[in-house]
Amino acid sequence: MVANKLQVLVLRAAGTNCDAETVHAWEQAGAAAEAVHVNRLMEAPTRLRDYQALTVPGGFSYGDDIAAGKLLANQLRHHLGDELRRFVADGKLVLGICNGFQVLVKAGLLPGGEGSEEWVGKVTITSNSQGRFEDRWVYLRAEVKHSPWLEYSQILRVPVAHAEGRVLTDDRQTLARLRSDNLVALRYVDAAGRRAGFPVNPNGSIDDIAGLVDPTGRVLGLMPHPERNVHPGHDPLAGSSAEPAGRRLFARAVRFLARA
Repeated sequence: MVANKLQVLVLRAAGTNCDAETVHAWEQAGAAAEAVHVNRLMEAPTRLRDYQALTVPGGFSYGDDIAAGKLLANQLRHHLGDELRRFVADGKLVLGICNGFQVLVKAGLLPGGEGSEEWVGKVTITSNSQGRFEDRWVYLRAEVKHSPWLEYSQILRVPVAHAEGRVLTDDRQTLARLRSDNLVALRYVDAAGRRAGFPVNPNGSIDDIAGLVDPTGRVLGLMPHPERNVHPGHDPLAGSSAEPAGRRLFARAVRFLARA
């Protein structure tokens, strides 16, 4: 670990393939990040207490053999659940990107997922409505004011790369509660901030949902990849002087933790 820097754990497992990029993104924002295999963390769950932020990155954890993110989510729920709940209660941050978003939902760290006890309704992330992998740039609008990850109403341009990114709820009441409780963190929009269906919404997510937060705002899951837009040269449409949208997300988290 690097002294005098915020410590971030990037969790990896078999099939994870975005851990190195995610470590780099955190480092670009001024944190010290370390990729740690889930097996090492399960051997010593209290090791999590050494970190101020946890990220579950993208990829295909365990090959998505049962369902996207399911096996890693089960490991988090059954072997690390107590430490994860303590981690959030202590005011620390959790981020899930793409497959990591799927993991956070299935682990119950986001409302509506399996094991989120106070919720009756259910949220799932399933196959894209058009039945194919989507790999391109999209625009997102931040929809919440209480999350340290996001600046309200800010438009972010980042890439997506997924075949199972469609957020669905089991009924209208669940969706209404996500809205009323301010848990819809990000929506797919066009460059002007307008909601416009496919292809602006790349997967058919209900209500154009691209990301969710927990009630604290400190646990964020999103399908797009902010770690893939942290250098001025990443976005082909951005000028060389523009701060990359992904870096802004990680930098906001670092500033929040530095003040905590």
